[in-house]
Amino acid sequence: MPVTKTGLFELKDVRIAALAKAIAHPARIAILKALAKRDECICGEIVDVLPLAQSTVSQHLKELKKIGLIKGEVDGPRSCYCIDKESLREYSEAITMFLGDIRTNRSKQRRRQTRGGGSTGTLKTPRRSRERQTKGQERFGIRSGRG
Repeated sequence: MPVTKTGLFELKDVRIAALAKAIAHPARIAILKALAKRDECICGEIVDVLPLAQSTVSQHLKELKKIGLIKGEVDGPRSCYCIDKESLREYSEAITMFLGDIRTNRSKQRRRQTRGGGSTGTLKTPRRSRERQTKGQERFGIRSGRG
Protein backbone atom coordinates (compact mmCIF):
# COMPACT_ATOMS: atom_id res chain seq x y z
CA MET A 1 0.00 0.00 0.00
CA PRO A 2 1.49 3.39 -0.98
CA VAL A 3 2.39 5.77 1.80
CA THR A 4 1.54 9.43 1.28
CA LYS A 5 4.07 12.00 2.40
CA THR A 6 1.80 15.03 2.26
CA GLY A 7 1.99 15.20 6.06
CA LEU A 8 5.58 16.34 5.68
CA PHE A 9 4.48 19.59 4.02
CA GLU A 10 2.66 22.66 5.23
CA LEU A 11 -1.12 22.38 5.07
CA LYS A 12 -1.41 25.46 2.85
CA ASP A 13 0.97 23.88 0.31
CA VAL A 14 -0.97 20.62 0.36
CA ARG A 15 -4.21 22.52 -0.28
CA ILE A 16 -2.73 24.46 -3.21
CA ALA A 17 -1.45 21.20 -4.70
CA ALA A 18 -4.90 19.62 -4.27
CA LEU A 19 -6.50 22.60 -6.02
CA ALA A 20 -4.01 22.41 -8.87
CA LYS A 21 -4.72 18.72 -9.30
CA ALA A 22 -8.48 19.23 -9.18
CA ILE A 23 -8.54 21.92 -11.85
CA ALA A 24 -5.92 20.25 -14.05
CA HIS A 25 -8.53 18.91 -16.44
CA PRO A 26 -10.31 21.08 -19.04
CA ALA A 27 -13.65 19.46 -18.23
CA ARG A 28 -13.39 20.64 -14.64
CA ILE A 29 -12.54 24.14 -15.81
CA ALA A 30 -15.62 24.03 -18.07
CA ILE A 31 -17.77 22.85 -15.15
CA LEU A 32 -16.56 25.71 -12.95
CA LYS A 33 -17.19 28.22 -15.74
CA ALA A 34 -20.71 26.88 -16.29
CA LEU A 35 -21.48 27.11 -12.58
CA ALA A 36 -19.99 30.62 -12.35
CA LYS A 37 -22.10 31.90 -15.27
CA ARG A 38 -25.31 30.98 -13.51
CA ASP A 39 -24.31 32.28 -10.07
CA GLU A 40 -26.81 29.80 -8.68
CA CYS A 41 -27.09 26.08 -8.25
CA ILE A 42 -27.52 24.05 -11.42
CA CYS A 43 -29.60 20.93 -11.24
CA GLY A 44 -28.90 18.28 -13.85
CA GLU A 45 -28.05 20.73 -16.64
CA ILE A 46 -24.27 20.46 -16.36
CA VAL A 47 -24.20 17.40 -18.60
CA ASP A 48 -25.96 19.40 -21.32
CA VAL A 49 -23.15 21.96 -21.59
CA LEU A 50 -20.28 19.45 -21.82
CA PRO A 51 -19.38 17.04 -24.61
CA LEU A 52 -18.98 14.21 -22.10
CA ALA A 53 -20.99 11.28 -20.86
CA GLN A 54 -23.02 11.73 -17.70
CA SER A 55 -20.83 9.28 -15.78
CA THR A 56 -17.67 11.20 -16.76
CA VAL A 57 -19.20 14.50 -15.71
CA SER A 58 -20.21 12.93 -12.40
CA GLN A 59 -16.63 11.84 -11.77
CA HIS A 60 -15.34 15.36 -12.46
CA LEU A 61 -18.00 16.85 -10.16
CA LYS A 62 -16.94 14.40 -7.46
CA GLU A 63 -13.32 15.61 -7.68
CA LEU A 64 -14.34 19.28 -7.50
CA LYS A 65 -16.63 18.56 -4.58
CA LYS A 66 -13.93 16.56 -2.77
CA ILE A 67 -11.67 19.61 -2.43
CA GLY A 68 -14.59 21.89 -1.61
CA LEU A 69 -14.70 24.06 -4.73
CA ILE A 70 -18.33 23.15 -5.32
CA LYS A 71 -21.24 22.13 -3.15
CA GLY A 72 -23.61 19.47 -4.29
CA GLU A 73 -26.70 17.67 -3.21
CA VAL A 74 -28.02 14.47 -4.66
CA ASP A 75 -31.74 13.91 -4.26
CA GLY A 76 -32.55 10.65 -6.01
CA PRO A 77 -31.92 11.06 -9.74
CA ARG A 78 -31.62 14.83 -9.39
CA SER A 79 -28.30 16.48 -8.51
CA CYS A 80 -27.76 20.16 -7.80
CA TYR A 81 -24.34 21.81 -7.78
CA CYS A 82 -23.03 25.31 -7.18
CA ILE A 83 -19.70 26.98 -6.48
CA ASP A 84 -18.77 27.22 -2.82
CA LYS A 85 -17.99 30.93 -2.75
CA GLU A 86 -16.28 30.86 0.64
CA SER A 87 -14.00 28.01 -0.38
CA LEU A 88 -13.27 29.73 -3.70
CA ARG A 89 -12.31 32.91 -1.82
CA GLU A 90 -9.97 30.94 0.47
CA TYR A 91 -8.31 29.18 -2.46
CA SER A 92 -7.98 32.47 -4.32
CA GLU A 93 -6.23 34.09 -1.36
CA ALA A 94 -3.93 31.07 -0.93
CA ILE A 95 -2.94 31.09 -4.62
CA THR A 96 -2.39 34.86 -4.58
CA MET A 97 -0.12 34.57 -1.54
CA PHE A 98 1.73 31.59 -3.05
CA LEU A 99 2.39 33.38 -6.34
CA GLY A 100 3.36 36.56 -4.49
CA ASP A 101 5.88 34.60 -2.41
CA ILE A 102 7.37 33.08 -5.55
CA ARG A 103 7.58 36.49 -7.20
CA THR A 104 9.17 38.05 -4.11
CA ASN A 105 11.69 35.24 -3.64
CA ARG A 106 12.63 35.33 -7.31
CA SER A 107 13.16 39.10 -7.16
CA LYS A 108 15.39 38.68 -4.09
CA GLN A 109 17.36 35.96 -5.86
CA ARG A 110 17.88 38.16 -8.91
CA ARG A 111 19.02 41.08 -6.77
CA ARG A 112 21.54 38.84 -4.99
CA GLN A 113 22.85 37.51 -8.31
CA THR A 114 23.18 40.95 -9.90
CA ARG A 115 25.11 42.29 -6.88
CA GLY A 116 27.72 39.53 -7.23
CA GLY A 117 31.22 39.97 -8.67
CA GLY A 118 31.13 42.18 -11.73
CA SER A 119 27.75 41.15 -13.07
CA THR A 120 26.29 43.40 -15.73
CA GLY A 121 22.85 43.03 -14.20
CA THR A 122 21.64 40.37 -16.60
CA LEU A 123 21.18 36.76 -15.67
CA LYS A 124 22.65 34.16 -17.97
CA THR A 125 20.38 31.26 -18.76
CA PRO A 126 22.25 28.02 -19.44
CA ARG A 127 21.99 26.92 -23.08
CA ARG A 128 20.15 23.71 -22.21
CA SER A 129 17.53 25.63 -20.21
CA ARG A 130 17.05 28.07 -23.10
CA GLU A 131 16.48 25.15 -25.46
CA ARG A 132 13.87 23.60 -23.13
CA GLN A 133 12.19 26.97 -22.70
CA THR A 134 12.03 27.47 -26.47
CA LYS A 135 10.50 24.02 -26.95
CA GLY A 136 7.92 24.78 -24.24
CA GLN A 137 7.06 28.09 -25.88
CA GLU A 138 6.60 26.39 -29.23
CA ARG A 139 4.39 23.71 -27.70
CA PHE A 140 2.09 26.31 -26.18
CA GLY A 141 2.22 28.71 -29.14
CA ILE A 142 4.15 31.40 -27.27
CA ARG A 143 6.44 33.62 -29.31
CA SER A 144 9.71 34.69 -27.86
CA GLY A 145 10.53 38.40 -27.76
CA ARG A 146 13.72 37.73 -29.68
CA GLY A 147 13.98 38.20 -33.43
